[in-house]
Amino acid sequence: MEKLGSMMEYRLKTLTSWMVRSGNGTLEELLHDACDTLVQWPWTTGLLWYGPVGFALAYGLYLFYYQAVVWKRDLTDIGYNHILDAAGIGKSDRKRVDTVNRARRLRKIGDRLPPPYPNGWFSVLESADLAAGEAKAVDCLGQNLVVFRTDAGEVNVLDAYCPHLGANLGVGGIVRGDCIECPFHHWTFSGRDGQCTNIPYSKSGTVPKVARLRKWRSREVNGFIFVWHHADPEVEPWTVSVVQEIEDGRWVYYGKNEFLVNCHIQDVPENGADVAHLAAVHGPNMMSGSDIRYSRPAWADFGMHSWLASWQAPDEGEPAHVAKMDLVHSFRIFNKFEVGKIDVRAYQIGPGYVQLLMNTGMGPFVVLQTVTPVEPLVQKVIHRFYAPRNVWNAIFQKFAILAESIMFERDMMVWNHKQFIDNPLLIKEDRLIKSYRKWYGQFYSENSVSFTMAKEKLDW
Repeated sequence: MEKLGSMMEYRLKTLTSWMVRSGNGTLEELLHDACDTLVQWPWTTGLLWYGPVGFALAYGLYLFYYQAVVWKRDLTDIGYNHILDAAGIGKSDRKRVDTVNRARRLRKIGDRLPPPYPNGWFSVLESADLAAGEAKAVDCLGQNLVVFRTDAGEVNVLDAYCPHLGANLGVGGIVRGDCIECPFHHWTFSGRDGQCTNIPYSKSGTVPKVARLRKWRSREVNGFIFVWHHADPEVEPWTVSVVQEIEDGRWVYYGKNEFLVNCHIQDVPENGADVAHLAAVHGPNMMSGSDIRYSRPAWADFGMHSWLASWQAPDEGEPAHVAKMDLVHSFRIFNKFEVGKIDVRAYQIGPGYVQLLMNTGMGPFVVLQTVTPVEPLVQKVIHRFYAPRNVWNAIFQKFAILAESIMFERDMMVWNHKQFIDNPLLIKEDRLIKSYRKWYGQFYSENSVSFTMAKEKLDW
């Protein structure tokens, strides 16, 4: 202790001496003395040299632990490289979009396609994308909607077009209390029922009762804003299923992927019943990538994905709109050693919402999938990943998002080019596909807009 006290006394005198002399001498001498003093203080030197590195490392670890991962692909990003490569078109080439759209127009989509907009709950926005006091225009399900959140946090969904002169309230509309104000003439519409509540330049102060926008039933749960879409307005909606661990904050959001897919909505959830495609499309090693032209290289044969799956329509007495799928996934090294086993129970809730409950050796997590028709043959698909907050999940969930994205993109390469076959040639082993289509048929009704009519509205 005596030695330490003497050392501290010496360094204090040295620093004091430099501070006293700091008013005299050249700048070079002062800097030289200052450096000598700092060198004699090891903790100061460490702070100067290693402080920025330590801060950067700490910040990087903070981001890794807390930052959500987002994997996003546009309509032209996946499944068209065989066309672009043949034409010598690179990723940044301005011809890319035109070339892909030409391929989309030339595709034979099939005959007797089901209605493009089934009946059920559909996600129109993610909760995080709509701040308090904000309004957004959303186009989906053959509709143009305005979705807005009041300052109190309540979400309302109305038809977008003002009945006065047709302005879109989602483009420049301002949230006023629980109402939204049209940007064109400032007519104001209630989010509760869509009724116009104020016309500012009306001298009489009266508002026509017919000045009303359609109010859409909506619900905000588990990070999504859903709307109820049904061709028969009198049909009551079923309850949107909630994952309680997400709602009460026990599980946190780790990230998502988001895709635009060029197919009919029915094709996407049909994968759950098409168990034979799992080995063909998703068996090859994920490290070989998402391009199914190159997903089976010889070097990747050391490891393959194994899938054991079954799909089941609801039993008698169970909710008719909920189907189930059980799946066991593992990774096999040299077809002998099994690692990374995951047990999955998937609930297909209506035509456009799936909850995938995962169990691993390190704990549970959940993936929420929404499929929303943007137009008759364009689907917006989102997967959001949730799990308990811990170091393991900070690592594993980011890997899971990568792996699931690669696997989903393999499906996209098929969906983006396949026909919809109304009466497919099935064998005995494909019987679940037939059961699936029978179950899915309940989401179409006599008044559903046909595919032809929906397409004609976009062709003008």
